Amino acid sequence: MYSQIESNKRKTLILIAIFIIVVLGVGYFLFYYYSAIEFLIFAVVISVFMSLGSYFSGDKVVLKSAGAKGPLQKNDNPYIYRLVENLCITAGLQMPKIYIIPESFPNAFATGRDPKHASIALTQGLIDKLENEELEGVIAHELSHIKNYDIRLMMVVVVLVGILVLFSDLFLRFRLFGGGRRNSKSGGQSQSIIMIIGLALLILSPIIAKIIQLAISRKREFLADASASLLTRYPEGLARALEKISEHQAPMKRASNATAHLYFSNPFGAKSKKGIAKMFSTHPPIEERIKVLRGM
Repeated sequence: MYSQIESNKRKTLILIAIFIIVVLGVGYFLFYYYSAIEFLIFAVVISVFMSLGSYFSGDKVVLKSAGAKGPLQKNDNPYIYRLVENLCITAGLQMPKIYIIPESFPNAFATGRDPKHASIALTQGLIDKLENEELEGVIAHELSHIKNYDIRLMMVVVVLVGILVLFSDLFLRFRLFGGGRRNSKSGGQSQSIIMIIGLALLILSPIIAKIIQLAISRKREFLADASASLLTRYPEGLARALEKISEHQAPMKRASNATAHLYFSNPFGAKSKKGIAKMFSTHPPIEERIKVLRGM
């Protein structure tokens, strides 16, 4: 369990470092091409401003869009409330708000900017279909996301994605108006090389950003699985929960691409296991997660 946790943390840091290097590389090219820092400042400010809005109020939007009901009080469902409460005591976490989503798809997600402002949402299908140890494993997974500050990390990733997309968009728009440095003899071969690399980075940056975002999201799922196993001391419960969830084929009624990465498992059911959807899924394959859990 400890080796899995360290491995996933290390790989996440490497991915974040690569992401920042790509952003800096694209930023340098834009500065070189336009000789103006204003474009870079504009893109960074807009991305940060938009992300801060989602950071402070995004949890309310996500819960509302998922149709979550709550927050749950102790008398509403003592079984669920005590299950969450016991795990929070074990993990040393403040009790999050608990919401119930009236859907048959067995799933869950955690949201909130930090452990003091956190919420978890469980579908009714998850509560109805899982045994005690399985449900405990899923809740521990979501609490691990809160404890590991995954929501905050993904906000940083969203900022980086936003900056790259804005860089690419600004470049293509200004190119239409003929902006930037003209090819000249003064630059020579080195200028041509910088231009080719920069153009390739700008054109491919939205794809690169998406791939790195997906890779980070998947590593955080593995990390939360390992952290949950450490919390419950029973990886098999979480593995069995994943097996039961994988049997559910129909997608969630109110799932969207914007919130898919928050859920315990991909909310699109069978659709997420085919073709391009599988390649660009925010979650690693369930079979792979089960294999890792049973290898602990």
